[in-house]
Amino acid sequence: MADDLGTLTNEQLWRLFPIILCPHDPAWAERYWQERALIEAALGPGQIARIGHIGSTAVPGLLAKPTIDILLEIDPESDPDRLPAALAEVGYRLCPQPHKPAPYMMFLKGYTPQGFCGQVYHLHVRYPGDWDEPYFRDYLSAHPEVAGEYAALKADLATRYEHDRDGYTDAKVAFVGRITALARAAFPGRHAYDPVRARSD
Repeated sequence: MADDLGTLTNEQLWRLFPIILCPHDPAWAERYWQERALIEAALGPGQIARIGHIGSTAVPGLLAKPTIDILLEIDPESDPDRLPAALAEVGYRLCPQPHKPAPYMMFLKGYTPQGFCGQVYHLHVRYPGDWDEPYFRDYLSAHPEVAGEYAALKADLATRYEHDRDGYTDAKVAFVGRITALARAAFPGRHAYDPVRARSD
C-alpha cells in the first residue's frame, strides 16, 4: 500500500476502500497469469517454490471482491529480505503483518490515497506448505451449490460490513473453516508441497 496510506486509521482506510462485490469476471484468470509472469520475472530464478491463484476470483462464477489473491510460496533457501525491493519494481508495497510468523508477508497493489486504482492484487508470501486456501478454492469450484451459499453469505455481510473489513472477514470464518475441513477430507494431500512436482508446474 502506498506509504502515505500508513498514517490512516483502520476506519479511514475502510471508508476509502469499502467492501465491493462484483459478478465473476472471466478476465480475472488472465490477469492472474499476467501478474504471475511479472512476479516471476521480478524475483528471478531460485526464489519461487510454488505460486497459485487463490480467493474468490479463482472460483468460476463466484461473486467476489475484485481483488486477485496470489499465494507465493518461496524457496526455503531463498532470502525473503530481498522481496520488498524486488516486488516494489512491479508496483507492490509491503503491508506489515506483525502477528504472522516469518516469512509470512503481505504485498498489496492497486491502492492509492485517492482509492482503488486499476486491478487490485494481494500477494501472500509463505514458505511451502499444505495451506488451506487452495483446498477451499477447489471445493467451491467442484461444488457450485456450496459456492452459491458462500456468495449469499458474502452478499449479506457486504451490506452489514461495507466499511469494516475486519468484521466482514471475521463473519466468514465459521463457513470457511467448515468448508475447508470438508475439502481436506475430499482431497487429502492434494496441495501438500512436493518439490519435484512444483518444478514441473
